Amino acid sequence: MNQEHPLPAPSPGSRLEVSCRPEQPGDEAFLFTLYSSTRQEELQAFGWDDTMRNSFLRMQFEAMRQGYRSMFPRAACSIILAGGEPAGRTVINRTQQEIRLVDISLLHQYRGRGIGTGILSDLLAEALRTGLPLRLSAMKASRALDWYRRRGFHQTGESGPYVHLESAPHQAGLDSKPSPTTD
Repeated sequence: MNQEHPLPAPSPGSRLEVSCRPEQPGDEAFLFTLYSSTRQEELQAFGWDDTMRNSFLRMQFEAMRQGYRSMFPRAACSIILAGGEPAGRTVINRTQQEIRLVDISLLHQYRGRGIGTGILSDLLAEALRTGLPLRLSAMKASRALDWYRRRGFHQTGESGPYVHLESAPHQAGLDSKPSPTTD
């Protein structure tokens, strides 16, 4: 993923042009905003003030980035662009044994528009083409679990708060109906 490339149209009637480009050093502020947006619902229960919440989020964001770099040093880290604007990110690790969707996240205003479904469909098609399984992990309490299961993923295990999922190439559910709550 060395250059910007188009992805499928997000949904019928939508005019957003969707593409991905590699992450760049100047993307740090956007990536922190994106990460923070994915944790807001969870953190509201703590009742922290903005300073405490931002400090916690910064620490968790740095830990996540370091963890990804350590576990997946060759992963392709990309910014999802919608209408030319940063809308989300993907982290995809490809090996001879698997395609691993390490992370996919979208800002709230871009969810439910078929963008995540388009990216996942492309990855499922790649898995089918290459004969490699597409694997990922999701939080047990995540609303995305049903979304993944509807697209042909099955549980292969769990550890701590995570469920491990796989879509074998011959089982790849290429249904591309957008989910209103998760993508």
